[in-house]
Amino acid sequence: MTLVDDTTTTPALEARDIVKRFDGVHALEGAGLSVLPGEIHALLGENGAGKSTLIKVLTGIYAPDGGTLWRSGEEVEFANVRVAKRAGVVALYQELSIIPSLTVAENILLGEQTPNRGGVVQWRTLRRRAKEQLDRIHQRIPLGRLAGELSPVQQTMVAFARALATDARVLILDEPTASLTDTEIIELFSVLRRLRDEGVAIVYVSHRLEEVFELCDRLTIMRNGKTIVTKDVADSHIDEVISSMVGREAGQLYPDRATVTTSEVALAVEGLDGRRVKDVSFVARRGEVLGIGGLAGSGRSELLRILSGAQRHVAGTITVDGKIMRHSPGVERALEAGIALVPEERRSQGVILGSTIRDNIALANIPAVSRMGVVSGARISDIVSRGMTDLRVKARSQRQPVGELSGGNQQKVVLAKMLARGPRILLMDEPTRGIDVGTKGEIYRLIRRLAAEGTTVIAVSSELPELIGMSDRILIMHEGRISGEVAAEGADEEVLLTYCYGKADSHDNHA
Repeated sequence: MTLVDDTTTTPALEARDIVKRFDGVHALEGAGLSVLPGEIHALLGENGAGKSTLIKVLTGIYAPDGGTLWRSGEEVEFANVRVAKRAGVVALYQELSIIPSLTVAENILLGEQTPNRGGVVQWRTLRRRAKEQLDRIHQRIPLGRLAGELSPVQQTMVAFARALATDARVLILDEPTASLTDTEIIELFSVLRRLRDEGVAIVYVSHRLEEVFELCDRLTIMRNGKTIVTKDVADSHIDEVISSMVGREAGQLYPDRATVTTSEVALAVEGLDGRRVKDVSFVARRGEVLGIGGLAGSGRSELLRILSGAQRHVAGTITVDGKIMRHSPGVERALEAGIALVPEERRSQGVILGSTIRDNIALANIPAVSRMGVVSGARISDIVSRGMTDLRVKARSQRQPVGELSGGNQQKVVLAKMLARGPRILLMDEPTRGIDVGTKGEIYRLIRRLAAEGTTVIAVSSELPELIGMSDRILIMHEGRISGEVAAEGADEEVLLTYCYGKADSHDNHA
Protein backbone atom coordinates (compact mmCIF):
# COMPACT_ATOMS: atom_id res chain seq x y z
CA MET A 1 0.00 0.00 0.00
CA THR A 2 1.51 3.29 -1.09
CA LEU A 3 0.56 6.35 0.92
CA VAL A 4 1.34 9.86 -0.25
CA ASP A 5 3.13 11.94 2.40
CA ASP A 6 0.60 14.61 3.36
CA THR A 7 3.35 16.95 4.59
CA THR A 8 4.48 17.52 1.00
CA THR A 9 1.28 16.90 -0.98
CA THR A 10 -1.54 19.42 -1.38
CA PRO A 11 -4.87 17.83 -0.39
CA ALA A 12 -7.29 17.17 -3.23
CA LEU A 13 -10.11 18.29 -0.92
CA GLU A 14 -9.97 19.76 2.54
CA ALA A 15 -12.61 20.92 5.01
CA ARG A 16 -11.45 23.16 7.85
CA ASP A 17 -13.41 23.90 11.03
CA ILE A 18 -16.81 23.29 9.42
CA VAL A 19 -19.85 24.38 11.41
CA LYS A 20 -23.43 23.49 10.47
CA ARG A 21 -26.55 24.13 12.57
CA PHE A 22 -30.14 23.01 12.14
CA ASP A 23 -32.77 24.78 14.25
CA GLY A 24 -29.99 26.00 16.51
CA VAL A 25 -28.59 22.50 17.09
CA HIS A 26 -25.01 21.81 15.99
CA ALA A 27 -24.78 18.96 13.47
CA LEU A 28 -21.14 19.90 12.81
CA GLU A 29 -18.98 21.78 15.26
CA GLY A 30 -15.49 22.44 13.94
CA ALA A 31 -15.36 19.30 11.76
CA GLY A 32 -12.46 18.73 9.40
CA LEU A 33 -11.33 16.31 6.71
CA SER A 34 -8.32 16.25 4.40
CA VAL A 35 -8.08 13.71 1.57
CA LEU A 36 -5.01 13.44 -0.64
CA PRO A 37 -4.71 12.66 -4.35
CA GLY A 38 -4.19 8.93 -4.81
CA GLU A 39 -5.45 7.74 -1.43
CA ILE A 40 -8.52 5.94 -0.13
CA HIS A 41 -9.52 7.73 3.05
CA ALA A 42 -12.09 6.21 5.43
CA LEU A 43 -14.59 8.51 7.13
CA LEU A 44 -15.89 6.75 10.24
CA GLY A 45 -18.24 7.43 13.11
CA GLU A 46 -21.46 6.29 14.73
CA ASN A 47 -24.79 7.08 13.09
CA GLY A 48 -25.49 10.70 13.94
CA ALA A 49 -21.79 11.56 14.30
CA GLY A 50 -22.06 14.08 11.45
CA LYS A 51 -20.61 12.12 8.51
CA SER A 52 -23.60 12.59 6.23
CA THR A 53 -23.85 16.29 7.01
CA LEU A 54 -20.15 16.78 6.28
CA ILE A 55 -20.50 14.94 2.95
CA LYS A 56 -23.39 17.22 2.01
CA VAL A 57 -21.26 20.26 2.79
CA LEU A 58 -18.40 18.85 0.72
CA THR A 59 -20.69 18.32 -2.28
CA GLY A 60 -22.65 21.57 -2.21
CA ILE A 61 -25.94 20.25 -0.85
CA TYR A 62 -25.53 22.27 2.37
CA ALA A 63 -23.80 25.62 2.79
CA PRO A 64 -21.65 25.63 5.94
CA ASP A 65 -22.44 28.14 8.69
CA GLY A 66 -18.73 28.42 9.40
CA GLY A 67 -15.37 27.12 8.23
CA THR A 68 -13.85 26.81 4.78
CA LEU A 69 -13.45 24.32 1.91
CA TRP A 70 -10.24 23.98 -0.08
CA ARG A 71 -9.81 22.28 -3.46
CA SER A 72 -6.20 21.56 -4.47
CA GLY A 73 -4.93 24.38 -2.28
CA GLU A 74 -7.50 27.01 -3.29
CA GLU A 75 -10.40 28.11 -1.10
CA VAL A 76 -13.73 27.34 -2.77
CA GLU A 77 -17.46 27.74 -2.20
CA PHE A 78 -19.84 25.14 -3.59
CA ALA A 79 -23.17 26.89 -4.11
CA ASN A 80 -24.80 23.63 -5.22
CA VAL A 81 -24.07 20.09 -6.40
CA ARG A 82 -23.45 21.21 -9.97
CA VAL A 83 -20.70 23.61 -8.89
CA ALA A 84 -19.06 20.86 -6.81
CA LYS A 85 -19.17 18.46 -9.78
CA ARG A 86 -17.53 21.06 -12.00
CA ALA A 87 -14.76 21.20 -9.41
CA GLY A 88 -14.40 17.42 -9.69
CA VAL A 89 -16.10 16.50 -6.39
CA VAL A 90 -18.78 13.78 -6.74
CA ALA A 91 -20.61 11.66 -4.17
CA LEU A 92 -22.07 8.22 -4.87
CA TYR A 93 -24.67 7.24 -2.32
CA GLN A 94 -25.94 3.83 -1.19
CA GLU A 95 -29.15 4.52 -3.15
CA LEU A 96 -27.60 5.03 -6.58
CA SER A 97 -29.20 7.62 -8.87
CA ILE A 98 -29.38 5.19 -11.77
CA ILE A 99 -32.31 5.62 -14.16
CA PRO A 100 -33.55 2.05 -14.80
CA SER A 101 -35.38 2.87 -18.04
CA LEU A 102 -32.27 4.32 -19.74
CA THR A 103 -29.42 2.35 -21.27
CA VAL A 104 -25.99 1.99 -19.73
CA ALA A 105 -24.51 4.46 -22.24
CA GLU A 106 -27.26 7.02 -21.57
CA ASN A 107 -26.77 6.75 -17.80
CA ILE A 108 -23.02 7.28 -18.09
CA LEU A 109 -23.33 10.45 -20.19
CA LEU A 110 -26.50 11.81 -18.62
CA GLY A 111 -27.21 15.54 -18.53
CA GLU A 112 -24.44 17.96 -19.33
CA GLN A 113 -22.22 15.18 -20.64
CA THR A 114 -24.63 14.11 -23.42
CA PRO A 115 -22.93 14.89 -26.78
CA ASN A 116 -25.25 16.78 -29.10
CA ARG A 117 -25.22 19.00 -32.13
CA GLY A 118 -27.97 21.56 -32.44
CA GLY A 119 -29.96 19.74 -29.77
CA VAL A 120 -29.69 16.39 -31.55
CA VAL A 121 -27.97 13.62 -29.56
CA GLN A 122 -24.85 12.25 -31.26
CA TRP A 123 -25.44 8.58 -30.43
CA ARG A 124 -22.24 7.19 -31.92
CA THR A 125 -20.17 9.69 -29.96
CA LEU A 126 -22.20 8.96 -26.81
CA ARG A 127 -21.54 5.23 -27.04
CA ARG A 128 -17.85 5.75 -27.78
CA ARG A 129 -17.36 8.06 -24.79
CA ALA A 130 -19.37 5.76 -22.50
CA LYS A 131 -17.22 2.81 -23.55
CA GLU A 132 -14.06 4.83 -22.81
CA GLN A 133 -15.20 5.32 -19.22
CA LEU A 134 -16.09 1.65 -18.75
CA ASP A 135 -12.75 0.64 -20.26
CA ARG A 136 -11.05 2.91 -17.76
CA ILE A 137 -12.33 0.77 -14.90
CA HIS A 138 -11.99 -2.50 -16.89
CA GLN A 139 -15.73 -3.15 -17.14
CA ARG A 140 -17.49 -4.89 -20.04
CA ILE A 141 -21.12 -3.98 -19.52
CA PRO A 142 -23.30 -3.91 -22.68
CA LEU A 143 -23.84 -0.25 -23.55
CA GLY A 144 -27.34 -0.84 -24.92
CA ARG A 145 -28.63 -2.75 -21.92
CA LEU A 146 -31.19 -1.06 -19.67
CA ALA A 147 -29.65 -0.04 -16.34
CA GLY A 148 -32.57 -1.55 -14.46
CA GLU A 149 -31.55 -5.00 -15.72
CA LEU A 150 -28.04 -4.79 -14.22
CA SER A 151 -26.81 -6.44 -11.05
CA PRO A 152 -26.13 -4.19 -8.03
CA VAL A 153 -22.37 -4.19 -8.65
CA GLN A 154 -22.87 -3.40 -12.34
CA GLN A 155 -25.09 -0.45 -11.41
CA THR A 156 -22.36 0.72 -9.04
CA MET A 157 -19.81 0.50 -11.85
CA VAL A 158 -22.07 2.52 -14.16
CA ALA A 159 -22.32 5.17 -11.43
CA PHE A 160 -18.52 5.21 -11.22
CA ALA A 161 -18.22 5.58 -14.99
CA ARG A 162 -20.67 8.48 -14.92
CA ALA A 163 -18.67 10.22 -12.21
CA LEU A 164 -15.46 9.74 -14.18
CA ALA A 165 -17.16 11.15 -17.30
CA THR A 166 -17.50 14.42 -15.37
CA ASP A 167 -13.75 14.31 -14.71
CA ALA A 168 -14.25 13.58 -11.01
CA ARG A 169 -10.99 13.75 -9.05
CA VAL A 170 -12.59 13.35 -5.62
CA LEU A 171 -15.05 10.46 -5.20
CA ILE A 172 -17.09 10.19 -1.99
CA LEU A 173 -18.59 6.72 -1.51
CA ASP A 174 -21.34 6.20 1.07
CA GLU A 175 -21.70 2.53 2.11
CA PRO A 176 -20.88 1.25 -1.40
CA THR A 177 -20.85 -2.44 -0.41
CA ALA A 178 -24.17 -2.53 1.47
CA SER A 179 -26.01 -4.50 -1.23
CA LEU A 180 -23.07 -6.39 -2.75
CA THR A 181 -22.02 -10.03 -2.40
CA ASP A 182 -18.50 -10.99 -1.28
CA THR A 183 -17.46 -11.63 -4.89
CA GLU A 184 -18.85 -8.27 -6.00
CA ILE A 185 -17.02 -6.52 -3.16
CA ILE A 186 -13.73 -7.98 -4.39
CA GLU A 187 -14.50 -6.59 -7.85
CA LEU A 188 -15.37 -3.18 -6.42
CA PHE A 189 -12.15 -3.01 -4.38
CA SER A 190 -10.14 -3.80 -7.50
CA VAL A 191 -11.72 -0.84 -9.30
CA LEU A 192 -11.17 1.49 -6.35
CA ARG A 193 -7.49 0.57 -6.14
CA ARG A 194 -7.19 1.20 -9.87
CA LEU A 195 -8.72 4.67 -9.48
CA ARG A 196 -6.42 5.39 -6.54
CA ASP A 197 -3.44 4.50 -8.70
CA GLU A 198 -4.68 7.06 -11.25
CA GLY A 199 -4.51 9.74 -8.57
CA VAL A 200 -8.21 9.93 -7.73
CA ALA A 201 -8.90 10.87 -4.10
CA ILE A 202 -11.52 8.59 -2.56
CA VAL A 203 -13.48 9.21 0.65
CA TYR A 204 -14.85 5.85 1.81
CA VAL A 205 -17.74 5.82 4.31
CA SER A 206 -18.49 2.40 5.77
CA HIS A 207 -19.54 0.73 9.00
CA ARG A 208 -17.71 -2.45 8.01
CA LEU A 209 -14.40 -1.92 9.75
CA GLU A 210 -12.87 -5.06 8.25
CA GLU A 211 -13.27 -3.43 4.82
CA VAL A 212 -11.60 -0.25 6.04
CA PHE A 213 -8.54 -2.13 7.25
CA GLU A 214 -8.33 -4.10 4.02
CA LEU A 215 -8.80 -1.20 1.60
CA CYS A 216 -8.02 2.21 3.07
CA ASP A 217 -4.81 4.18 3.55
CA ARG A 218 -5.90 6.63 6.23
CA LEU A 219 -8.96 7.12 8.41
CA THR A 220 -10.75 10.02 10.05
CA ILE A 221 -13.13 9.44 12.97
CA MET A 222 -16.01 11.77 13.83
CA ARG A 223 -18.05 11.94 17.01
CA ASN A 224 -20.86 14.35 17.93
CA GLY A 225 -20.19 16.58 14.94
CA LYS A 226 -16.47 16.90 15.62
CA THR A 227 -13.37 15.35 14.09
CA ILE A 228 -11.68 13.22 16.74
CA VAL A 229 -8.61 11.83 14.99
CA THR A 230 -6.98 11.27 11.60
CA LYS A 231 -4.28 8.63 11.26
CA ASP A 232 -2.79 5.93 9.04
CA VAL A 233 -4.78 2.70 8.97
CA ALA A 234 -1.50 0.79 9.36
CA ASP A 235 -1.02 2.45 12.76
CA SER A 236 -4.53 1.59 13.99
CA HIS A 237 -6.47 -1.45 15.14
CA ILE A 238 -10.18 -2.17 15.25
CA ASP A 239 -10.69 -1.94 19.04
CA GLU A 240 -8.97 1.43 19.09
CA VAL A 241 -11.18 2.70 16.25
CA ILE A 242 -14.35 1.50 17.98
CA SER A 243 -13.33 3.19 21.22
CA SER A 244 -12.71 6.47 19.39
CA MET A 245 -16.06 6.23 17.61
CA VAL A 246 -18.17 5.60 20.70
CA GLY A 247 -16.08 7.64 23.16
CA ARG A 248 -15.46 4.77 25.54
CA GLU A 249 -13.64 1.47 25.68
CA ALA A 250 -14.97 -1.14 23.28
CA GLY A 251 -16.98 -3.39 25.56
CA GLN A 252 -18.75 -6.63 24.86
CA LEU A 253 -20.67 -6.19 21.62
CA TYR A 254 -23.06 -9.10 22.09
CA PRO A 255 -25.03 -9.46 25.36
CA ASP A 256 -24.99 -12.73 27.24
CA ARG A 257 -27.46 -15.33 26.06
CA ALA A 258 -30.44 -16.23 28.20
CA THR A 259 -29.62 -18.82 30.85
CA VAL A 260 -33.13 -20.29 30.72
CA THR A 261 -34.55 -21.77 27.53
CA THR A 262 -38.19 -22.64 26.97
CA SER A 263 -39.64 -25.60 25.12
CA GLU A 264 -42.86 -23.74 24.26
CA VAL A 265 -43.26 -23.54 20.48
CA ALA A 266 -44.28 -20.08 19.27
CA LEU A 267 -44.00 -20.73 15.54
CA ALA A 268 -44.07 -24.00 13.59
CA VAL A 269 -43.43 -24.11 9.86
CA GLU A 270 -44.08 -27.31 7.90
CA GLY A 271 -43.29 -28.04 4.25
CA LEU A 272 -43.25 -24.39 3.18
CA ASP A 273 -42.82 -23.73 -0.55
CA GLY A 274 -42.49 -20.36 -2.29
CA ARG A 275 -40.80 -19.08 -5.44
CA ARG A 276 -37.38 -19.99 -4.08
CA VAL A 277 -38.14 -21.52 -0.68
CA LYS A 278 -38.51 -25.31 -0.98
CA ASP A 279 -39.93 -27.69 1.64
CA VAL A 280 -38.81 -25.62 4.66
CA SER A 281 -39.76 -26.93 8.09
CA PHE A 282 -38.65 -25.67 11.51
CA VAL A 283 -39.91 -24.48 14.89
CA ALA A 284 -39.09 -21.34 16.85
CA ARG A 285 -39.56 -21.33 20.60
CA ARG A 286 -40.95 -18.68 22.89
CA GLY A 287 -38.21 -16.27 23.97
CA GLU A 288 -35.70 -17.68 21.49
CA VAL A 289 -33.44 -15.74 19.12
CA LEU A 290 -33.34 -17.83 15.97
CA GLY A 291 -30.74 -16.72 13.42
CA ILE A 292 -31.08 -17.54 9.73
CA GLY A 293 -28.09 -17.39 7.40
CA GLY A 294 -27.15 -18.33 3.88
CA LEU A 295 -25.68 -16.85 0.73
CA ALA A 296 -27.49 -14.15 -1.26
CA GLY A 297 -30.37 -15.79 -3.13
CA SER A 298 -30.59 -18.72 -0.71
CA GLY A 299 -34.21 -17.91 0.12
CA ARG A 300 -33.61 -16.48 3.60
CA SER A 301 -35.33 -13.11 2.92
CA GLU A 302 -38.18 -14.74 0.99
CA LEU A 303 -38.82 -16.97 4.00
CA LEU A 304 -39.33 -13.92 6.25
CA ARG A 305 -41.57 -12.26 3.67
CA ILE A 306 -43.78 -15.36 3.51
CA LEU A 307 -43.98 -15.59 7.31
CA SER A 308 -44.95 -11.90 7.52
CA GLY A 309 -47.69 -12.27 4.91
CA ALA A 310 -45.90 -9.97 2.47
CA GLN A 311 -45.44 -12.79 -0.08
CA ARG A 312 -47.70 -15.68 -1.02
CA HIS A 313 -46.61 -19.29 -0.68
CA VAL A 314 -47.73 -22.26 -2.76
CA ALA A 315 -47.64 -25.03 -0.15
CA GLY A 316 -47.07 -25.73 3.51
CA THR A 317 -48.47 -24.53 6.84
CA ILE A 318 -47.58 -21.78 9.32
CA THR A 319 -48.74 -22.34 12.89
CA VAL A 320 -48.64 -19.58 15.50
CA ASP A 321 -49.24 -20.46 19.16
CA GLY A 322 -50.85 -23.74 18.11
CA LYS A 323 -53.23 -22.18 15.56
CA ILE A 324 -52.73 -22.83 11.85
CA MET A 325 -52.86 -19.59 9.88
CA ARG A 326 -54.88 -19.35 6.70
CA HIS A 327 -52.93 -19.90 3.48
CA SER A 328 -51.04 -16.74 2.40
CA PRO A 329 -52.78 -14.63 5.05
CA GLY A 330 -51.51 -11.20 3.99
CA VAL A 331 -49.69 -8.65 6.12
CA GLU A 332 -52.67 -7.46 8.15
CA ARG A 333 -53.72 -10.95 9.28
CA ALA A 334 -50.10 -11.82 10.07
CA LEU A 335 -49.86 -8.69 12.22
CA GLU A 336 -53.10 -9.62 13.96
CA ALA A 337 -51.55 -13.03 14.69
CA GLY A 338 -48.61 -11.27 16.32
CA ILE A 339 -46.02 -11.49 13.50
CA ALA A 340 -44.21 -8.28 12.54
CA LEU A 341 -41.40 -7.79 10.00
CA VAL A 342 -38.53 -5.29 10.06
CA PRO A 343 -37.55 -5.42 6.36
CA GLU A 344 -34.06 -5.39 4.88
CA GLU A 345 -34.65 -2.29 2.73
CA ARG A 346 -35.68 0.14 5.45
CA ARG A 347 -35.62 3.22 3.20
CA SER A 348 -37.93 1.79 0.53
CA GLN A 349 -39.98 -0.67 2.59
CA GLY A 350 -39.69 0.28 6.26
CA VAL A 351 -40.36 4.02 6.41
CA ILE A 352 -41.84 6.90 4.45
CA LEU A 353 -38.80 9.14 4.14
CA GLY A 354 -40.73 12.36 3.47
CA SER A 355 -42.98 11.90 6.50
CA THR A 356 -42.19 12.66 10.12
CA ILE A 357 -41.18 10.19 12.80
CA ARG A 358 -44.56 10.80 14.39
CA ASP A 359 -46.52 10.01 11.23
CA ASN A 360 -44.45 6.91 10.41
CA ILE A 361 -45.09 5.36 13.81
CA ALA A 362 -48.74 6.45 13.95
CA LEU A 363 -49.63 5.07 10.50
CA ALA A 364 -48.44 1.61 11.53
CA ASN A 365 -50.49 1.73 14.74
CA ILE A 366 -53.86 3.21 13.80
CA PRO A 367 -55.84 0.78 16.02
CA ALA A 368 -53.76 1.81 19.04
CA VAL A 369 -54.08 5.58 18.50
CA SER A 370 -57.74 5.80 17.49
CA ARG A 371 -61.16 4.97 18.85
CA MET A 372 -64.33 4.69 16.77
CA GLY A 373 -62.51 6.17 13.79
CA VAL A 374 -61.22 9.22 15.67
CA VAL A 375 -57.44 9.54 15.96
CA SER A 376 -56.11 10.79 19.29
CA GLY A 377 -53.16 13.18 19.08
CA ALA A 378 -52.37 12.50 22.74
CA ARG A 379 -52.14 8.75 22.11
CA ILE A 380 -49.88 9.34 19.12
CA SER A 381 -47.61 11.57 21.20
CA ASP A 382 -47.47 8.95 23.94
CA ILE A 383 -46.69 5.96 21.69
CA VAL A 384 -44.09 7.92 19.69
CA SER A 385 -42.45 9.35 22.80
CA ARG A 386 -42.15 5.90 24.37
CA GLY A 387 -40.71 4.42 21.19
CA MET A 388 -38.16 7.19 20.75
CA THR A 389 -37.12 7.00 24.41
CA ASP A 390 -36.89 3.20 24.56
CA LEU A 391 -34.81 3.03 21.38
CA ARG A 392 -32.86 6.24 22.01
CA VAL A 393 -33.73 7.78 18.65
CA LYS A 394 -31.57 10.84 17.99
CA ALA A 395 -33.80 13.51 16.45
CA ARG A 396 -34.74 17.15 16.90
CA SER A 397 -38.36 16.23 17.61
CA GLN A 398 -41.15 13.82 16.72
CA ARG A 399 -41.90 16.00 13.71
CA GLN A 400 -38.50 15.65 12.04
CA PRO A 401 -38.75 13.94 8.62
CA VAL A 402 -37.33 10.41 8.74
CA GLY A 403 -35.30 11.10 5.59
CA GLU A 404 -33.19 13.58 7.57
CA LEU A 405 -32.14 10.96 10.13
CA SER A 406 -29.00 8.85 10.02
CA GLY A 407 -29.31 5.24 8.86
CA GLY A 408 -29.18 3.86 12.38
CA ASN A 409 -31.93 6.18 13.60
CA GLN A 410 -34.08 5.33 10.59
CA GLN A 411 -33.72 1.68 11.58
CA LYS A 412 -34.76 2.57 15.14
CA VAL A 413 -37.92 4.25 13.79
CA VAL A 414 -38.78 1.06 11.87
CA LEU A 415 -38.28 -0.94 15.06
CA ALA A 416 -40.29 1.54 17.14
CA LYS A 417 -43.34 1.35 14.88
CA MET A 418 -43.24 -2.46 14.84
CA LEU A 419 -42.61 -2.87 18.56
CA ALA A 420 -45.52 -0.53 19.33
CA ARG A 421 -47.77 -3.32 18.05
CA GLY A 422 -46.44 -5.66 20.74
CA PRO A 423 -45.52 -8.54 18.38
CA ARG A 424 -45.09 -12.03 19.78
CA ILE A 425 -42.88 -12.98 16.84
CA LEU A 426 -40.50 -10.33 15.49
CA LEU A 427 -38.89 -11.00 12.10
CA MET A 428 -35.75 -8.95 11.35
CA ASP A 429 -34.01 -8.97 7.96
CA GLU A 430 -30.40 -7.71 8.20
CA PRO A 431 -31.20 -5.72 11.39
CA THR A 432 -27.82 -3.96 11.55
CA ARG A 433 -26.97 -3.39 7.86
CA GLY A 434 -25.42 0.06 7.35
CA ILE A 435 -25.38 0.78 11.08
CA ASP A 436 -22.41 1.83 13.20
CA VAL A 437 -20.93 -0.43 15.84
CA GLY A 438 -22.39 1.51 18.78
CA THR A 439 -25.94 1.28 17.42
CA LYS A 440 -25.37 -2.39 16.58
CA GLY A 441 -24.69 -3.01 20.26
CA GLU A 442 -27.94 -1.23 21.17
CA ILE A 443 -29.94 -3.39 18.75
CA TYR A 444 -28.33 -6.60 20.03
CA ARG A 445 -29.25 -5.60 23.59
CA LEU A 446 -32.80 -4.81 22.45
CA ILE A 447 -33.09 -8.23 20.81
CA ARG A 448 -31.95 -9.90 24.03
CA ARG A 449 -34.37 -7.82 26.12
CA LEU A 450 -37.28 -8.75 23.85
CA ALA A 451 -36.36 -12.42 24.06
CA ALA A 452 -36.16 -12.21 27.85
CA GLU A 453 -39.68 -10.73 27.83
CA GLY A 454 -40.94 -13.73 25.83
CA THR A 455 -40.82 -12.40 22.27
CA THR A 456 -39.56 -14.83 19.64
CA VAL A 457 -37.00 -13.09 17.42
CA ILE A 458 -36.12 -14.54 13.99
CA ALA A 459 -33.25 -12.61 12.43
CA VAL A 460 -31.60 -12.98 9.03
CA SER A 461 -27.98 -11.90 8.69
CA SER A 462 -25.35 -12.28 5.98
CA GLU A 463 -22.57 -11.87 8.57
CA LEU A 464 -21.60 -15.12 10.27
CA PRO A 465 -20.05 -13.52 13.39
CA GLU A 466 -23.30 -11.60 13.91
CA LEU A 467 -25.38 -14.76 13.54
CA ILE A 468 -23.25 -16.51 16.14
CA GLY A 469 -23.15 -13.55 18.53
CA MET A 470 -26.83 -12.59 18.60
CA SER A 471 -28.58 -15.99 18.24
CA ASP A 472 -29.47 -18.94 20.43
CA ARG A 473 -29.82 -21.26 17.46
CA ILE A 474 -28.92 -20.90 13.77
CA LEU A 475 -30.53 -22.26 10.61
CA ILE A 476 -28.56 -22.06 7.35
CA MET A 477 -30.30 -22.03 3.96
CA HIS A 478 -28.96 -23.12 0.59
CA GLU A 479 -30.93 -22.93 -2.66
CA GLY A 480 -34.22 -22.51 -0.83
CA ARG A 481 -33.78 -25.35 1.66
CA ILE A 482 -32.45 -25.61 5.21
CA SER A 483 -29.02 -27.15 4.84
CA GLY A 484 -27.92 -27.07 8.46
CA GLU A 485 -28.91 -26.27 12.03
CA VAL A 486 -26.52 -25.51 14.91
CA ALA A 487 -26.56 -24.16 18.43
CA ALA A 488 -25.07 -20.67 18.30
CA GLU A 489 -22.97 -20.95 21.45
CA GLY A 490 -19.57 -22.25 20.38
CA ALA A 491 -20.60 -22.41 16.72
CA ASP A 492 -17.82 -22.69 14.14
CA GLU A 493 -17.84 -20.20 11.24
CA GLU A 494 -16.24 -22.78 8.98
CA VAL A 495 -19.05 -25.23 9.63
CA LEU A 496 -21.67 -22.53 8.96
CA LEU A 497 -19.95 -21.61 5.71
CA THR A 498 -19.95 -25.26 4.70
CA TYR A 499 -23.73 -25.30 5.14
CA CYS A 500 -24.02 -22.02 3.20
CA TYR A 501 -22.56 -23.82 0.19
CA GLY A 502 -24.91 -26.77 0.68
CA LYS A 503 -22.31 -29.26 1.84
CA ALA A 504 -23.01 -31.59 4.77
CA ASP A 505 -20.40 -31.50 7.48
CA SER A 506 -19.21 -34.21 9.82
CA HIS A 507 -19.29 -31.81 12.75
CA ASP A 508 -23.07 -31.50 12.93
CA ASN A 509 -24.19 -29.69 16.06
CA HIS A 510 -27.95 -29.96 15.79
CA ALA A 511 -29.95 -28.19 18.43
